[in-house]
Amino acid sequence: MFSKEESRQIKELFWTSFGKSFPRKWILYNTKLKGLSLKFYFDNKKALIALDLEDDLENRINYWEKLMALKSILIDDYLPDAIYDEEFLLDNGKEISRIYVPLGHKVSIHNKNTWQEVMVFFNTHMTLLEAFFEEYKDVIEG
Repeated sequence: MFSKEESRQIKELFWTSFGKSFPRKWILYNTKLKGLSLKFYFDNKKALIALDLEDDLENRINYWEKLMALKSILIDDYLPDAIYDEEFLLDNGKEISRIYVPLGHKVSIHNKNTWQEVMVFFNTHMTLLEAFFEEYKDVIEG
């Protein structure tokens, strides 16, 4: 087991290493669409990339309907393993809508032997998610 401080340092080291290994400016929270963000997630059990809708319910529904209309394009042309979850519950109990792609097997941010695989997964899959988002941003915003 790791103390909270050791865990924090390991996480910080991972994200610093990721930034050095794949130096680029990711869109993430800078989507310019209220309540819509792209995210990396890595903990001691799993890694995934996600498009999260966290705004008020009306705005979430509006974006979700447009993303559902684009689902076949996202899956056929970008991310065939994308999972659509209209009512995703975060660990803090907050409900959001999420489209995500998990890494297919268990990894841990505390296991440095899995870091390179996760970094490559993040770079490959987030690049595709960003390409989809950039191509269809006007439709989603519409």
